[in-house]
Amino acid sequence: MNVLTLINALPGAIAQGLIWGIMAIGVYITYRILDIADLTVDGTMCVGGAACIMMMLNGYNVWISLLVALLAGTAAGFVTGIFHTAMGIPPILAGILTQLALWSVNLKIMGKANQAINVDKYDLLVSLRYIKGVAITKNTIFIVTVLIVLVIAVLYWFFGTELGCSIRATGCNSNMARAQGINTNFNKVLGLMLSNAMVALSGALLAQYQGFADINMGRGAIVIGLAAVIIGEAVFGRIFHNFGLRLFSIALGSVIYYLVLQVVIWLGVDTDLLKMFSALVVAIFLAIPYWKSTYFSKPVKKGGKTDAGN
Repeated sequence: MNVLTLINALPGAIAQGLIWGIMAIGVYITYRILDIADLTVDGTMCVGGAACIMMMLNGYNVWISLLVALLAGTAAGFVTGIFHTAMGIPPILAGILTQLALWSVNLKIMGKANQAINVDKYDLLVSLRYIKGVAITKNTIFIVTVLIVLVIAVLYWFFGTELGCSIRATGCNSNMARAQGINTNFNKVLGLMLSNAMVALSGALLAQYQGFADINMGRGAIVIGLAAVIIGEAVFGRIFHNFGLRLFSIALGSVIYYLVLQVVIWLGVDTDLLKMFSALVVAIFLAIPYWKSTYFSKPVKKGGKTDAGN
């Protein structure tokens, strides 16, 4: 095994990890803040990429294209929110229904299963060609890092407002929030819209990075997002207590995930098994809190007495 090959591949893994980190932040909003496992993201990832690429192919600049991708993701989150709150559909099933509908929407947006964009003909914000040998202001890793910092700053401000705090209260205890006069249904819809906007932004950046949007590009996104959330919390949970730093740890979790994935590929593991590997990583990290509480916590005797107290 050539170590130089691995070292050369690491910058690309970091760039891809950062791009998926924005998606993981979106997953964190629903999974941790709203306490909803939203499966819409598998379709929203593609919606963001498809909308961005088609806008650019039709002559719009990259910033307008990113804005349209954000709005498309927001709309997808709104649909899931309406399915859940207005129609009484459980959130997981609501996400699956929206994801299913987005398959057709994405095909209509692109006109076919995939659309390519040439980095030499279009002024892309990020690209795998902008990893090495380019100015720092054009470097993909630098640009995505700046975008992540901006996204975290906006989210940190928003979740510190009264509306943002009410969304957090809805996720913590919806019954108590409702008793305090908070419109929990509105907050759930808004949270889903915000989350899917982040996912669509990540999809738009990923499509530019890889040079194409594909109908399957979001498949399994929820697993990668959950892996990033769980890894970020496991590695940095005891270090980062501030909400903004917690969001940043999620992005770092995504980078760690892709670095590990790169090492696995370098070791010669069959790439057909990568999805299974991802699922196992998520399962193990999700099981760790249960294992700790079940097998490693000290038993407390009745009346709160310990052995020392007897």
